[in-house]
Amino acid sequence: MKKIYLFSLAMLTMVSCSDDDSNGNIAPIEAPSEGTVFGTAENPLNIGGPNQPNQVYVDLSGESTHEVFRGGWDLGFYSGDDFHVVINGSLAMAAQELETTDITIPQVSNPSVAVGTFQAENMNYVDNPDGSLNGTAFGAIAGSEEEASVYIVNLGYSVPTSTPEPGSVNTGGEARGWRKVKIFQSAGGYTLQYAELDATDYQEVEIAKNPEYNHTFFSFTANSTVMVEPVKTAWDMNFTTFTNEVFDGDGASAGAYFYSDFIVINNKAGVRAVALEGDVAAYEAFTAEDYNAGSYELSKDQRAIGANWRNVLPVQVYDNVFFLLSDTAGNVYKIRFISMLDTDGVRGFPVFQYELL
Repeated sequence: MKKIYLFSLAMLTMVSCSDDDSNGNIAPIEAPSEGTVFGTAENPLNIGGPNQPNQVYVDLSGESTHEVFRGGWDLGFYSGDDFHVVINGSLAMAAQELETTDITIPQVSNPSVAVGTFQAENMNYVDNPDGSLNGTAFGAIAGSEEEASVYIVNLGYSVPTSTPEPGSVNTGGEARGWRKVKIFQSAGGYTLQYAELDATDYQEVEIAKNPEYNHTFFSFTANSTVMVEPVKTAWDMNFTTFTNEVFDGDGASAGAYFYSDFIVINNKAGVRAVALEGDVAAYEAFTAEDYNAGSYELSKDQRAIGANWRNVLPVQVYDNVFFLLSDTAGNVYKIRFISMLDTDGVRGFPVFQYELL
């Protein structure tokens, strides 16, 4: 079987990933055959319904999940050898570098620093959707306080609670406001300075690296570090809302846009994945021998699964694709998605099946 890429056509993509997208054409839930299944009572996948309040991390080898409220963190500080900081794309956050190193100077918000403006330039204000740490909104982290620029940070949107009609999602709530931020390297980690935009003083906290994890996470609401991801060797996929890039009808970038029903892979810890053409029968027939005999280029792009497993007009999973995933230990799995709805046609209840090759 040959490798395929299921990125939607540009204008359909813009429609299909909208937070208020809906469609009454609900595909039925198809019963699985064999292999481990998530999204059932035995193996729940608690994304939380059409508001999708939770990010759910899945460990295939451990047959386990870890869920966290996606509104509970703002910044992630990389624990590897380099120094990088990520923003919470599941809330549509954005950040802009200013031409000052003085965080005590009052600042004002910039409405162009936002997701969904349909301007190609706003990709400069978000993290690279492919998960590359060299393409973050905060860029290279300065080695000293004197060198570090101030950034204004759009905190994106809160997780709403009002329930939409079946088949729809409601994943972007009220605006969460702004902060100004300054980050630089320190012994063993990072120094974070932050304040309200109009403040003339600031708070400062030291963020230590922890090599057991991809990132150490910080919440402005809690004014402290918080636990988010499992240890980096203990998860493969993350079901989440997501800030992605979309394109116009001519293939030109239309900037950052907010997606629901998205899946990222743990590329920072070496997880890789690829989409293959094939229906249920092809999935069931695919074996380790097929994999070993083929030439499959598994991708390190964290969107290798992404939105390529589902459609929203109509609301259904694709029936002509399944996925291969190599985990942090080198185990290879085949994965197929069964549904994105519950039995009442409500979004935010995905079901998937997988099997070790």
